[in-house]
Amino acid sequence: MTAQALQQRDLAVVIGLEVHVQLETDTKIFCGCSIEAADDEEPNTRTCPVCLGLPGALPVLNEAAVESAVKIGKAIDADVAEETRFHRKNYYYPDLPKNFQITQYDAPICSDGSLEVSVEGERREIGIGRAHLEEDPGSLQHEGGNIETADYSLVNYNRAGTPLMEIVTEPDFRGPGEVRAFLAKLEEVLEYLGVFDASRDGSLRIDANISLVPADEVGEDGDVDEDVLADANRTEVKNISSHKGAEQALAYEVTRQKNAVKRGREVEQETRHWDESRGITVSMRSKEEEKDYRYFREADLPPLRVSDWKEQISIPELPDARRERFREEYALDAEAASKLTSTKSVADFFEDVADRFDADLAATWVADDLLGELNYRDMGIADVEDRLDEFARLIELVAADEITEKNAREVVLRTMLDEGLDPDAVVDREDLGKAGDEAVVAAVEEAIDENPDAVEDYHAGEGGALNFLVGQVMSKTGGSADPGTVNGLLRERLEA
Repeated sequence: MTAQALQQRDLAVVIGLEVHVQLETDTKIFCGCSIEAADDEEPNTRTCPVCLGLPGALPVLNEAAVESAVKIGKAIDADVAEETRFHRKNYYYPDLPKNFQITQYDAPICSDGSLEVSVEGERREIGIGRAHLEEDPGSLQHEGGNIETADYSLVNYNRAGTPLMEIVTEPDFRGPGEVRAFLAKLEEVLEYLGVFDASRDGSLRIDANISLVPADEVGEDGDVDEDVLADANRTEVKNISSHKGAEQALAYEVTRQKNAVKRGREVEQETRHWDESRGITVSMRSKEEEKDYRYFREADLPPLRVSDWKEQISIPELPDARRERFREEYALDAEAASKLTSTKSVADFFEDVADRFDADLAATWVADDLLGELNYRDMGIADVEDRLDEFARLIELVAADEITEKNAREVVLRTMLDEGLDPDAVVDREDLGKAGDEAVVAAVEEAIDENPDAVEDYHAGEGGALNFLVGQVMSKTGGSADPGTVNGLLRERLEA
């Protein structure tokens, strides 16, 4: 359809994704080189003849990568192929040492899956057409600028051969916000499976295909006819590395394409690069077609059969199922259940605490107090997993009425995280033991005697006067008095 014809009609956005997931294995997909990079790693040192594509070097498939692929297939409710095979995808790029990529073409290991996501409170099912194994290329380092302006580029092959799972969705997205929600859900599922580490640089990379179609060609169920999609010029946006980046890149690209149509210009079918630093997409090359890659069978790898093996591979309880179980088993509300299942490690930590204390108490301390303090410090639950006993001891001190909740949260917990001390050491050092009844009563009397104006305001009905007096008592007891007890004693004394 011409730009002039599109000008006369409302436009709808159609987006499909190709998500490249780095799998958590010890070694690369076709060789024994480690995927673990040292902090001071030199370029081109974690390589061998296989991942460098040297003549005569033969690939050997990594069993752990296949196991991860099967787990992903089960998690997205996909068909896991009885037999699959590898192909060579031929193209030239400096970071591809063999000038071809070993991947899967017409026989992917997983197909016809889906993932349900929540978008603005509405549940939507996103189709996943295929998910297949492949090797990662190396990486380019652009010196003196970006991909357009660099003086020169350096090639590092340390990443070449890292195992990837490419997850290809159907064109089921109708806006950038939906894409961000899907990526968050996908990452959550992958983390639960134990096949993915979001903290790794480049562990999740997204290519997005975006088209504009007449809005009246979109069905009530959101479907778009294949012929309509074929007529629309499809733009691919590459090199997106985060959920937020995907939303920003696609929002920019939607605006760019709609502005082009408004001006009567054709949207070119091309591949564009997302420049995150400038917040724009830039043209890289004309869009390749399938025939340009000249796929053919990888003769050095035999067909892969997992028919007997795939039934033996189990997957853990996934986020949605665990969230629902938490609501039923622990009587949590939706917000608390969501927080406590945000990652598998958080959910595991909560259940360990809930085994020792009342579920409501455990949920409050883990979801609100611990996670809040960790987030503030840019830390995660993994940083305190080995301190479960210390955290339980802190809750125990509060439950036994040995310290106040305020001191436990604002002093003990924060000092534990900042200085690595155990809770008893913090309580002893800061002298946070709960004040005795006599000391509290004496502090109440002093506060009343020293603040006649506040007493007068209280009797005049000023609501803030009592809070002021409570603060005075808490100050006199070093925060070691129970606020509720103080409040009751003050009321009793003032109304006598």
